[in-house]
Amino acid sequence: MRALMITAPGEAAVHDVDPPVAAPGEVVVDVERAGICGTDAEFYSGHMAYLRSGHARFPMRIGHEWMGTVATAGQGVDPAWIGRRVMGDTMLGCSTCRRCRRGAQHVCEDRQEVGIRGHRHGALAEQVTVPASSLHHLPDTLDPALGALVEPGGNALRAVQGARLSPGDRVLIMGPGTIGLLCALFARAAGAEVHVLGLPGPGLDFARTLGLENLWTQETLPDLPLDAIIDAATSSELPGWALSRVEPGGRLVLIGLAGEPSRIDARDLVLGDVTAVGVLSASPALEETIALYAAGTVDPRPLIAATIGLDQVADVLADTRPPGAGPGPKIHIDPRRH
Repeated sequence: MRALMITAPGEAAVHDVDPPVAAPGEVVVDVERAGICGTDAEFYSGHMAYLRSGHARFPMRIGHEWMGTVATAGQGVDPAWIGRRVMGDTMLGCSTCRRCRRGAQHVCEDRQEVGIRGHRHGALAEQVTVPASSLHHLPDTLDPALGALVEPGGNALRAVQGARLSPGDRVLIMGPGTIGLLCALFARAAGAEVHVLGLPGPGLDFARTLGLENLWTQETLPDLPLDAIIDAATSSELPGWALSRVEPGGRLVLIGLAGEPSRIDARDLVLGDVTAVGVLSASPALEETIALYAAGTVDPRPLIAATIGLDQVADVLADTRPPGAGPGPKIHIDPRRH
Protein backbone atom coordinates (compact mmCIF):
# COMPACT_ATOMS: atom_id res chain seq x y z
CA MET A 1 0.00 0.00 0.00
CA ARG A 2 0.96 3.67 -0.26
CA ALA A 3 1.87 5.60 2.89
CA LEU A 4 3.30 9.05 3.62
CA MET A 5 6.59 8.76 5.48
CA ILE A 6 8.82 11.38 7.10
CA THR A 7 12.39 10.09 7.02
CA ALA A 8 14.18 13.15 8.43
CA PRO A 9 13.42 16.80 9.15
CA GLY A 10 12.20 18.36 5.91
CA GLU A 11 12.08 15.02 4.08
CA ALA A 12 8.69 13.43 3.38
CA ALA A 13 7.45 11.29 0.51
CA VAL A 14 4.94 8.59 -0.38
CA HIS A 15 6.38 5.08 -0.14
CA ASP A 16 5.12 1.65 -1.12
CA VAL A 17 5.04 -0.40 2.08
CA ASP A 18 3.76 -3.83 3.06
CA PRO A 19 0.02 -3.78 3.76
CA PRO A 20 -0.77 -4.09 7.47
CA VAL A 21 -1.97 -7.28 9.13
CA ALA A 22 -4.28 -7.16 12.12
CA ALA A 23 -2.67 -8.59 15.25
CA PRO A 24 -4.88 -10.13 17.95
CA GLY A 25 -7.22 -7.45 19.25
CA GLU A 26 -6.63 -5.17 16.26
CA VAL A 27 -8.38 -4.23 13.03
CA VAL A 28 -7.18 -2.98 9.67
CA VAL A 29 -9.10 0.07 8.44
CA ASP A 30 -9.35 1.31 4.86
CA VAL A 31 -8.70 5.03 5.37
CA GLU A 32 -11.22 7.23 3.58
CA ARG A 33 -10.30 10.65 4.94
CA ALA A 34 -7.54 12.03 7.17
CA GLY A 35 -6.51 15.47 8.37
CA ILE A 36 -3.18 17.24 8.76
CA CYS A 37 -2.54 18.69 12.22
CA GLY A 38 0.02 21.11 13.61
CA THR A 39 1.66 18.14 15.33
CA ASP A 40 2.31 16.60 11.90
CA ALA A 41 4.02 19.79 10.75
CA GLU A 42 6.18 19.73 13.91
CA PHE A 43 7.37 16.23 13.04
CA TYR A 44 8.20 17.39 9.51
CA SER A 45 10.20 20.34 10.83
CA GLY A 46 11.92 18.15 13.44
CA HIS A 47 10.75 20.35 16.31
CA MET A 48 8.26 17.92 17.88
CA ALA A 49 9.22 17.34 21.52
CA TYR A 50 8.73 13.56 21.31
CA LEU A 51 11.69 13.37 18.91
CA ARG A 52 13.91 14.74 21.69
CA SER A 53 12.38 12.66 24.48
CA GLY A 54 12.68 9.39 22.58
CA HIS A 55 8.91 8.78 22.41
CA ALA A 56 9.14 9.08 18.61
CA ARG A 57 11.83 8.56 16.01
CA PHE A 58 12.27 8.75 12.26
CA PRO A 59 11.08 7.29 9.98
CA MET A 60 7.57 8.45 11.00
CA ARG A 61 4.24 7.51 9.44
CA ILE A 62 2.02 10.31 10.67
CA GLY A 63 -1.75 10.97 10.74
CA HIS A 64 -4.08 10.81 13.74
CA GLU A 65 -7.27 12.54 12.51
CA TRP A 66 -8.99 9.92 10.38
CA MET A 67 -12.04 7.90 9.46
CA GLY A 68 -12.59 4.84 7.32
CA THR A 69 -14.14 1.37 7.06
CA VAL A 70 -12.94 -1.73 8.91
CA ALA A 71 -11.51 -4.16 6.35
CA THR A 72 -10.25 -7.05 8.47
CA ALA A 73 -10.26 -8.06 12.12
CA GLY A 74 -7.62 -9.90 14.10
CA GLN A 75 -8.06 -12.76 16.53
CA GLY A 76 -10.41 -12.00 19.40
CA VAL A 77 -12.14 -9.09 17.65
CA ASP A 78 -15.90 -9.17 17.10
CA PRO A 79 -16.30 -9.75 13.33
CA ALA A 80 -19.29 -7.41 13.40
CA TRP A 81 -16.77 -4.56 13.15
CA ILE A 82 -15.92 -5.56 9.57
CA GLY A 83 -17.58 -3.18 7.11
CA ARG A 84 -18.43 -0.56 9.74
CA ARG A 85 -17.52 3.10 9.34
CA VAL A 86 -15.29 4.20 12.20
CA MET A 87 -12.85 6.71 13.61
CA GLY A 88 -10.37 5.89 16.34
CA ASP A 89 -8.99 7.32 19.55
CA THR A 90 -5.44 8.60 19.10
CA MET A 91 -4.44 7.72 22.67
CA LEU A 92 -3.78 4.01 23.27
CA GLY A 93 -3.09 3.25 26.92
CA CYS A 94 -1.44 0.12 28.27
CA SER A 95 -4.81 -0.92 29.83
CA THR A 96 -3.19 -2.25 33.02
CA CYS A 97 -1.79 0.77 34.90
CA ARG A 98 -3.71 2.74 37.53
CA ARG A 99 -4.50 5.58 35.13
CA CYS A 100 -5.90 3.23 32.50
CA ARG A 101 -7.97 1.36 35.07
CA ARG A 102 -9.43 4.70 36.18
CA GLY A 103 -10.49 5.53 32.62
CA ALA A 104 -7.65 7.95 31.93
CA GLN A 105 -5.80 5.97 29.27
CA HIS A 106 -5.06 9.23 27.43
CA VAL A 107 -2.50 10.13 30.13
CA CYS A 108 -1.04 6.63 30.51
CA GLU A 109 2.72 6.92 30.98
CA ASP A 110 3.31 4.04 28.56
CA ARG A 111 0.70 5.00 25.98
CA GLN A 112 1.09 4.86 22.25
CA GLU A 113 -0.39 7.65 20.13
CA VAL A 114 -1.46 6.82 16.59
CA GLY A 115 0.93 8.49 14.16
CA ILE A 116 2.68 10.32 17.00
CA ARG A 117 4.19 8.28 19.84
CA GLY A 118 5.50 4.78 20.39
CA HIS A 119 6.08 4.15 16.67
CA ARG A 120 2.40 3.37 16.13
CA HIS A 121 1.90 3.98 12.40
CA GLY A 122 -0.53 6.75 11.46
CA ALA A 123 -3.35 7.13 8.98
CA LEU A 124 -1.78 9.15 6.16
CA ALA A 125 -1.87 5.90 4.26
CA GLU A 126 -4.31 3.71 2.39
CA GLN A 127 -4.76 1.56 5.51
CA VAL A 128 -4.10 1.85 9.24
CA THR A 129 -4.02 -0.76 12.00
CA VAL A 130 -5.47 0.11 15.42
CA PRO A 131 -6.82 -1.75 18.46
CA ALA A 132 -10.52 -2.54 18.16
CA SER A 133 -10.93 -1.09 21.64
CA SER A 134 -10.05 2.36 20.26
CA LEU A 135 -12.80 2.38 17.62
CA HIS A 136 -15.87 4.60 17.61
CA HIS A 137 -18.71 3.82 15.22
CA LEU A 138 -19.77 6.57 12.81
CA PRO A 139 -23.38 6.79 11.60
CA ASP A 140 -23.77 5.88 7.94
CA THR A 141 -25.22 9.34 7.27
CA LEU A 142 -22.18 11.21 8.63
CA ASP A 143 -20.08 12.94 5.98
CA PRO A 144 -16.54 11.47 5.76
CA ALA A 145 -15.18 14.99 6.29
CA LEU A 146 -17.00 15.19 9.61
CA GLY A 147 -15.68 11.76 10.59
CA ALA A 148 -12.11 12.99 10.16
CA LEU A 149 -12.93 16.11 12.18
CA VAL A 150 -14.09 14.15 15.24
CA GLU A 151 -10.61 13.97 16.79
CA PRO A 152 -9.84 17.71 16.67
CA GLY A 153 -13.48 18.39 17.54
CA GLY A 154 -13.20 16.25 20.65
CA ASN A 155 -10.23 18.29 21.82
CA ALA A 156 -12.17 21.51 21.32
CA LEU A 157 -15.29 20.16 22.98
CA ARG A 158 -13.28 19.16 26.06
CA ALA A 159 -11.85 22.68 26.22
CA VAL A 160 -15.33 24.18 26.09
CA GLN A 161 -16.54 21.72 28.71
CA GLY A 162 -13.58 22.76 30.86
CA ALA A 163 -14.79 26.36 30.66
CA ARG A 164 -18.10 25.30 32.27
CA LEU A 165 -20.10 27.76 30.16
CA SER A 166 -23.73 28.59 30.85
CA PRO A 167 -25.99 30.33 28.33
CA GLY A 168 -25.08 34.00 28.27
CA ASP A 169 -21.58 33.55 29.68
CA ARG A 170 -18.90 35.53 27.87
CA VAL A 171 -15.91 33.49 26.67
CA LEU A 172 -12.77 34.68 24.93
CA ILE A 173 -11.05 32.15 22.67
CA MET A 174 -7.45 32.95 21.85
CA GLY A 175 -6.16 31.67 18.51
CA PRO A 176 -8.34 31.40 15.36
CA GLY A 177 -6.76 28.16 14.13
CA THR A 178 -8.60 24.85 13.75
CA ILE A 179 -8.91 24.13 17.49
CA GLY A 180 -9.77 27.71 18.40
CA LEU A 181 -12.47 27.94 15.76
CA LEU A 182 -13.90 24.56 16.77
CA CYS A 183 -13.99 25.85 20.36
CA ALA A 184 -15.88 28.90 19.12
CA LEU A 185 -18.45 26.75 17.31
CA PHE A 186 -19.03 24.49 20.33
CA ALA A 187 -19.19 27.47 22.71
CA ARG A 188 -21.71 29.20 20.47
CA ALA A 189 -23.81 26.04 20.37
CA ALA A 190 -23.74 26.06 24.20
CA GLY A 191 -25.33 29.52 24.19
CA ALA A 192 -22.24 31.50 25.19
CA GLU A 193 -21.33 34.97 23.95
CA VAL A 194 -18.22 34.13 21.94
CA HIS A 195 -15.25 36.44 21.42
CA VAL A 196 -12.18 35.48 19.40
CA LEU A 197 -8.69 36.96 19.79
CA GLY A 198 -6.04 36.72 17.11
CA LEU A 199 -3.55 38.57 14.98
CA PRO A 200 -4.82 40.85 12.22
CA GLY A 201 -5.17 38.96 8.97
CA PRO A 202 -6.61 35.81 7.41
CA GLY A 203 -7.43 33.94 10.63
CA LEU A 204 -9.80 36.56 11.98
CA ASP A 205 -11.10 37.30 8.48
CA PHE A 206 -12.08 33.65 8.06
CA ALA A 207 -13.65 33.54 11.53
CA ARG A 208 -16.02 36.28 10.38
CA THR A 209 -17.28 34.02 7.57
CA LEU A 210 -18.40 31.54 10.25
CA GLY A 211 -20.75 34.15 11.68
CA LEU A 212 -18.41 35.04 14.54
CA GLU A 213 -18.76 38.77 15.06
CA ASN A 214 -16.73 39.61 18.18
CA LEU A 215 -13.24 39.49 16.72
CA TRP A 216 -10.33 41.26 18.38
CA THR A 217 -6.60 41.72 18.63
CA GLN A 218 -4.92 42.32 21.99
CA GLU A 219 -4.87 46.02 21.14
CA THR A 220 -8.56 46.26 20.22
CA LEU A 221 -10.12 43.94 22.83
CA PRO A 222 -12.59 46.04 24.84
CA ASP A 223 -12.55 46.07 28.63
CA LEU A 224 -15.29 43.45 29.04
CA PRO A 225 -15.72 41.03 31.94
CA LEU A 226 -14.68 37.60 30.64
CA ASP A 227 -16.22 34.63 32.44
CA ALA A 228 -13.82 32.20 30.79
CA ILE A 229 -10.81 32.29 28.50
CA ILE A 230 -9.71 29.38 26.32
CA ASP A 231 -6.10 29.56 25.13
CA ALA A 232 -5.86 27.72 21.81
CA ALA A 233 -2.87 29.77 20.62
CA THR A 234 0.85 29.04 20.56
CA SER A 235 2.25 32.12 22.31
CA SER A 236 4.17 31.62 25.55
CA GLU A 237 3.04 35.08 26.69
CA LEU A 238 -0.72 34.58 26.36
CA PRO A 239 -1.46 32.32 29.38
CA GLY A 240 -0.17 34.93 31.81
CA TRP A 241 -1.97 37.72 29.99
CA ALA A 242 -5.19 35.67 29.98
CA LEU A 243 -4.94 35.10 33.71
CA SER A 244 -4.80 38.86 34.20
CA ARG A 245 -7.96 39.32 32.12
CA VAL A 246 -10.31 36.55 33.23
CA GLU A 247 -12.98 37.47 35.77
CA PRO A 248 -12.40 36.59 39.44
CA GLY A 249 -14.04 33.23 39.98
CA GLY A 250 -13.70 32.49 36.26
CA ARG A 251 -12.00 29.67 34.38
CA LEU A 252 -8.84 29.59 32.27
CA VAL A 253 -8.59 26.63 29.90
CA LEU A 254 -5.24 25.84 28.28
CA ILE A 255 -5.15 23.68 25.14
CA GLY A 256 -2.59 25.50 22.97
CA LEU A 257 1.11 24.70 23.29
CA ALA A 258 3.93 27.19 22.84
CA GLY A 259 7.44 26.35 21.72
CA GLU A 260 8.84 28.00 24.85
CA PRO A 261 7.77 27.62 28.51
CA SER A 262 4.79 29.71 29.57
CA ARG A 263 4.72 31.34 32.99
CA ILE A 264 1.79 32.47 35.08
CA ASP A 265 1.76 34.21 38.44
CA ALA A 266 0.20 31.82 40.94
CA ARG A 267 -0.78 34.84 43.05
CA ASP A 268 -3.14 35.94 40.26
CA LEU A 269 -4.61 32.45 40.20
CA VAL A 270 -5.16 32.32 43.97
CA LEU A 271 -6.25 35.89 44.61
CA GLY A 272 -8.62 35.77 41.64
CA ASP A 273 -10.06 32.40 42.73
CA VAL A 274 -9.53 31.30 39.12
CA THR A 275 -9.80 27.67 38.04
CA ALA A 276 -7.13 26.62 35.51
CA VAL A 277 -7.78 23.56 33.33
CA GLY A 278 -5.37 21.79 30.98
CA VAL A 279 -6.68 19.69 28.07
CA LEU A 280 -4.46 17.05 26.46
CA SER A 281 -6.66 14.91 24.25
CA ALA A 282 -10.05 14.28 22.73
CA SER A 283 -10.49 10.82 24.25
CA PRO A 284 -13.27 11.48 26.83
CA ALA A 285 -15.34 13.54 24.35
CA LEU A 286 -15.26 11.52 21.13
CA GLU A 287 -18.72 9.96 21.44
CA GLU A 288 -20.33 13.31 22.30
CA THR A 289 -18.57 14.99 19.37
CA ILE A 290 -19.91 12.37 16.97
CA ALA A 291 -23.41 12.88 18.35
CA LEU A 292 -23.24 16.68 18.02
CA TYR A 293 -22.00 16.41 14.44
CA ALA A 294 -24.64 13.82 13.55
CA ALA A 295 -27.39 16.03 15.00
CA GLY A 296 -26.15 19.05 13.05
CA THR A 297 -25.62 21.00 16.27
CA VAL A 298 -22.12 21.89 15.08
CA ASP A 299 -20.93 21.68 11.47
CA PRO A 300 -17.20 22.39 11.11
CA ARG A 301 -16.89 21.45 7.43
CA PRO A 302 -16.33 25.08 6.36
CA LEU A 303 -12.94 24.84 8.11
CA ILE A 304 -11.70 22.45 5.39
CA ALA A 305 -9.78 24.41 2.75
CA ALA A 306 -9.02 21.49 0.42
CA THR A 307 -9.00 17.71 0.10
CA ILE A 308 -5.87 16.37 -1.57
CA GLY A 309 -4.09 13.09 -2.30
CA LEU A 310 -1.09 11.65 -0.48
CA ASP A 311 1.33 12.93 -3.12
CA GLN A 312 0.56 16.54 -2.17
CA VAL A 313 1.02 16.13 1.58
CA ALA A 314 4.77 16.88 1.66
CA ASP A 315 4.14 20.29 0.09
CA VAL A 316 1.48 21.08 2.70
CA LEU A 317 3.82 20.04 5.52
CA ALA A 318 6.35 22.46 4.02
CA ASP A 319 3.71 25.20 4.38
CA THR A 320 2.61 25.36 0.73
CA ARG A 321 -1.16 25.56 0.34
CA PRO A 322 -2.71 23.39 -2.37
CA PRO A 323 -3.77 25.18 -5.57
CA GLY A 324 -7.36 26.37 -5.32
CA ALA A 325 -7.50 25.91 -1.53
CA GLY A 326 -10.13 27.90 0.31
CA PRO A 327 -9.46 30.17 3.30
CA GLY A 328 -10.07 27.58 6.04
CA PRO A 329 -7.24 26.27 8.24
CA LYS A 330 -7.70 22.51 7.73
CA ILE A 331 -6.35 20.33 4.91
CA HIS A 332 -7.85 16.87 4.39
CA ILE A 333 -6.40 13.90 2.56
CA ASP A 334 -8.16 11.20 0.57
CA PRO A 335 -5.51 8.44 0.34
CA ARG A 336 -7.31 6.90 -2.63
CA ARG A 337 -6.58 9.94 -4.82
CA HIS A 338 -3.60 9.72 -7.17
